[in-house]
Amino acid sequence: MPELPDVTVYVECLRPRIVGQPLERSRVASPFLVRTVEPPLAAAAGRSVVDICRLGKRIAIALDGELYLVFHLMIAGRLHWREAGARLPGRVGLAAFDFPTGTLVLTEAGTKRRASLHCVQGRAALRALGRGGLEVLEAPLSSFRSALLAESHTLKRALTDPRLFSGIGNAYSDEILHRARLSPVKRTGQLTEEEIVRLYDATRAVLEEWTERLRAEAGDGFPEHVTAFRAGMAVHGRFGQPCPACGKPVQRIVYAENECNYCARCQTGDRLLADRSLSRLLRGDWPRTLEELEQGRSAHTARQCHSGI
Repeated sequence: MPELPDVTVYVECLRPRIVGQPLERSRVASPFLVRTVEPPLAAAAGRSVVDICRLGKRIAIALDGELYLVFHLMIAGRLHWREAGARLPGRVGLAAFDFPTGTLVLTEAGTKRRASLHCVQGRAALRALGRGGLEVLEAPLSSFRSALLAESHTLKRALTDPRLFSGIGNAYSDEILHRARLSPVKRTGQLTEEEIVRLYDATRAVLEEWTERLRAEAGDGFPEHVTAFRAGMAVHGRFGQPCPACGKPVQRIVYAENECNYCARCQTGDRLLADRSLSRLLRGDWPRTLEELEQGRSAHTARQCHSGI
């Protein structure tokens, strides 16, 4: 799912292309995309874009008369900038928005249609779509501390809760926790003041660094390769690969459609976090530490060699 750095760069790349330009027409291919009926999307035709902003993980395009088009890309939604009047791609094309300067195309990979578009009237309606999370890059440590400790959660859940923090999802929360050298399952109420400061600094650093990297990658073009798995990430999407800090293999916890990646040496004191399904299956055979895991691998390799495999 595009998160704060990705969405920020989308907004920055769209601004010079469509601000001040009239939206000539909207072409919607998927009936599941538009989630509002009043005002109708047709009301946007002919209105000029006055601004674009990020609203958490959403992108809000402000039109004349305080009409807003608010996009949530969810997991597989992506934006593309094409020549004016570009054809909407077949299976993945959800909608196209035509401007004199070009066409903004919205696609979504896969069969599940989760991306959404809300057409809302007035600033109050726009604010209602926000989840209220703290903008960490604009907030002092005191506000970060208050949001973090507002509820009792694991750190992974707290960072990805849009009611607490704005724009942080699965990918960058992994990177933040690795940078802060903190376990994803540590409870917020167990943090020391030094750990809170470390997490605050890591959150700001990771989001700022990746925003700059994605800006540089886009250059004068448009971001066409938005993904949650990027070369240069420390742990996210790097299960089994060496941690760049200590060289030990990156571990993971799989849950629902997501996974949490972490380094046991750097973040959990060599303790392996239990994957709910695998630990239930293996029961007492589940390795508790990196040492047990490595011993198990060594024994497995020895058995293979002994059997001539």
